[in-house]
Amino acid sequence: MRAVVQRVNYASVRYETTKEEISKGLVVFIGISKLDTYKNIQYIAKKVANLRIFENEKGKMDKSIMDINGEILVVSEFTLYGNCSSGNRPDFTEAAPPENAEKLYNEFIKELSKYLPFEKIKTGKFRANMLVEIHNDGPVTILLEG
Repeated sequence: MRAVVQRVNYASVRYETTKEEISKGLVVFIGISKLDTYKNIQYIAKKVANLRIFENEKGKMDKSIMDINGEILVVSEFTLYGNCSSGNRPDFTEAAPPENAEKLYNEFIKELSKYLPFEKIKTGKFRANMLVEIHNDGPVTILLEG
């Protein structure tokens, strides 16, 4: 499982006729491989919730999303498993098949809700064409694998 985590002041995702948005918090692009299990979900969700990438009173990154009472926007991103080592067109064979990936994506969101109130978690729509707007804070971008 791969997650690209970005600290934001604002973010939104639009799909079909829906718009989800957050203020201060994290955008998490989540990619699921064909080898991922619930154990991977638990690890990444706990990491995301506990990442200390928000500044304290002294300007040092020392606070988590829970500490600042922030929000999270989760967006499925199978292209995180695009392999470009042979040629220029990505090979996505390491990504989980959509049926499996969607189940694990939904489990990831459930797992995150163990750390934050569910109303603080917004999501894109799995397998939808989405337009994501991000106002990076910093910018701070962290890559997690597990």
